Amino acid sequence: MFLSIDVGNTQTAIGLFDNEGTMVRGWRMPTDQSDTSDILHGRLFTFFQKDGLNLDDIEAGGLSCVVPIITRAWKRCFELLLNKPLTSINALSTDKIRFNIPHPELVGADRIANSVAATERYGYPVIVVDFGTATNLDVVDKDGVFRGGAISPGIMISANALFARAAKLSSIPIKAPETVLGNTTESAVQAGIVVGAAAQAEGLVTRTLKEPGIEGATVIATGGLANTVSEATDIFDVVDPQLTMRGIYLIWKQSVEVTK
Repeated sequence: MFLSIDVGNTQTAIGLFDNEGTMVRGWRMPTDQSDTSDILHGRLFTFFQKDGLNLDDIEAGGLSCVVPIITRAWKRCFELLLNKPLTSINALSTDKIRFNIPHPELVGADRIANSVAATERYGYPVIVVDFGTATNLDVVDKDGVFRGGAISPGIMISANALFARAAKLSSIPIKAPETVLGNTTESAVQAGIVVGAAAQAEGLVTRTLKEPGIEGATVIATGGLANTVSEATDIFDVVDPQLTMRGIYLIWKQSVEVTK
């Protein structure tokens, strides 16, 4: 069994893959920079125990992490407590895509994992929009080259900023409204946040599709809020919430095959 770990700024997603490459379990937990390797080990133990699984069945892990201090804790968790190898994802981890940008080593691991998984499953050209703490748009062109993309504040960053700065607005459920015309404060905020995010995605994707080598690209939504945003737009061809998890698995699998 293989464990994919995607550490974002606010949420950590974990996926368990069987030996056939199928994701059989998934868990989410808050990202806490104060977590130690012992705490992370304890959380994994709890997840596995509740689902009737055994940590000893883990053969290896892969890590996509945008929080450096957490990277060290996860490495210690695997190498010292689980006694299993952990592969950290970066631009040097894979040759499944090529890079045509000045500093590929600075590209986020989640963006690399998304691009690898997207091209493996859907071919190229491909556009991936990941709705996480930040909203990332990433592009692999018709020649399999990662061309870059766009990064903007994520839905929850925007929502939390609104609630913090507007005295009369309180936190509400983030979901797609029935119409863009909110007839209550709550539905108006939902329209602004969710439909606004959908409109932003539509604008970015529409412009990106006009770039050379991107015409006709498959457009994929992923991330924790992908399903929510996709209810407010038809710009996406596919909604694939497990894309990052699968990308981490594929990059690890490639590294194992190379060393055989």
